[in-house]
Amino acid sequence: MENKNLWQGLRPEVRNQLIQRNYSAPEIEKRISSEGLEAATALAGERALKEADVWIPGVEIIQRHVYPQRHRGIFSELGREGEGLLGEIRLWPKQWAAAKMFAGSAKGFHIHPPHIPKDETSESWFGKLFGGEEPDYSLRRYDLEQWDVMYFLQGRLDLILSDERDSLPRRRMRLFIDGDDRRGGNNVAVVIPPGVAHALRAEGSEDLLMVYGTSTVFHPPHEGRIASQVEELPYPCEWESYLENDSK
Repeated sequence: MENKNLWQGLRPEVRNQLIQRNYSAPEIEKRISSEGLEAATALAGERALKEADVWIPGVEIIQRHVYPQRHRGIFSELGREGEGLLGEIRLWPKQWAAAKMFAGSAKGFHIHPPHIPKDETSESWFGKLFGGEEPDYSLRRYDLEQWDVMYFLQGRLDLILSDERDSLPRRRMRLFIDGDDRRGGNNVAVVIPPGVAHALRAEGSEDLLMVYGTSTVFHPPHEGRIASQVEELPYPCEWESYLENDSK
């Protein structure tokens, strides 16, 4: 039985404010939308997460393999056109890019507009794309909407996804992904559909190096931003006061 006098040496007003952290791990179905999952854990539990209706439709996690090269470094690849999971979903990016995020920095939320055919509503179209037991990848218009494929060469990523597509449930996924310099099960690539807002945060004290492909070439009007003020670097308040002082 817990010792009720454990905190007797504290002032009563402090004792009344004490709370205890719950260290028990909840089911992965709850963790993926809150505290997050290691990428390897999410990938291993993908079927259960989809059956529990907590997986965002169209999101894919692709296991990657990193090979050490003694005295030289490491080698890894994402995939080959027409092969593997990217071949299965019929996606091969038209544009590739790279980015470096300084330790402790963040990007997003970014979002890209989904394509809805003129004779369809959002509800009917997304039902065709994701409503069946087996997705019909031939319906996807990768040429008209931006799908992202991203993976990481260095550092550790905290990735947050939020489904904002009309008529689909607003599901959230949070994943922790390792760069190739941390060889293991968390070396994955992630496919992010249009209409799914995504934010990235470099975790820890190391810069994050990422490589990403897009199904269409970069088009600024199709780069939507939501709550992205974290990307701004405001002046110190003293500088703002000085710069805004128009008195002569």
